Amino acid sequence: MNLTVIPLTGKKKDGKFCFFEELKKILQYNKFVIKNGDVLVISSKFISNSQGRILEINNSKVCNKAKEIAKKFNSNEKFMEIVFRESDNILGGVAGFVMSTTNGILAPNAGIDKSNSKGTKIILYPNEPYKFAEELKRKIFLELNLHVGVIIVDSRLMPARIGTTGVAIACAGIEPTKDLRGEKDLDGNPLKVTFQATADNLASIANHEMGEGNDLHPIAIVRDSACNLTNRKIIPREMIIPYEQCVYIRSFSN
Repeated sequence: MNLTVIPLTGKKKDGKFCFFEELKKILQYNKFVIKNGDVLVISSKFISNSQGRILEINNSKVCNKAKEIAKKFNSNEKFMEIVFRESDNILGGVAGFVMSTTNGILAPNAGIDKSNSKGTKIILYPNEPYKFAEELKRKIFLELNLHVGVIIVDSRLMPARIGTTGVAIACAGIEPTKDLRGEKDLDGNPLKVTFQATADNLASIANHEMGEGNDLHPIAIVRDSACNLTNRKIIPREMIIPYEQCVYIRSFSN
């Protein structure tokens, strides 16, 4: 069977809503039936909307640290206050942007921007994305008796590349990586450090079909992916490489 990606059309939502009920409405509207083994790839911003993770920039009370960051990188103080609060670490930056990590994801401005929001409102990352993905996977099993994978996707700039690609900020129900160490390449050489980024690969494939502009495809179904489903709980560190092992961060910190 060939891998297939089916983008599902939804409606633009404003304010908090029940995600699972909206998922059922989207499936009904698209006349689509989920099957065992499907992987649901869901826009992080759609989930954030359901959680009410929308802030008005002008309501921010700016701390001294955020003022320092804003001055150093020539950016809006109120916006930098939110970025500072949402970041685990701030590693550097350029004018208008800081490079930070949130839940192990390396991204400009903690992954926050104004796309898909109005005026001075911004959409934050989902709250506890791994917990959300796990609870959704279990909900689908309990109500629909289906074993599925769940991936939460966000778009991301790649170093030295034009354009964005999809990245998995959390997942549940699938093995996020595949360890290829010890296997051999086409020339018979043993692989020493290679892992296949299963969740990120599927996120990028689905993101291509979901679109980046005014497309109303908040969810895509990846079918016949041949990924390994699992009932165990996925933890964030399974998809995160320590800074001291990351060639990008190590290279630019020397």
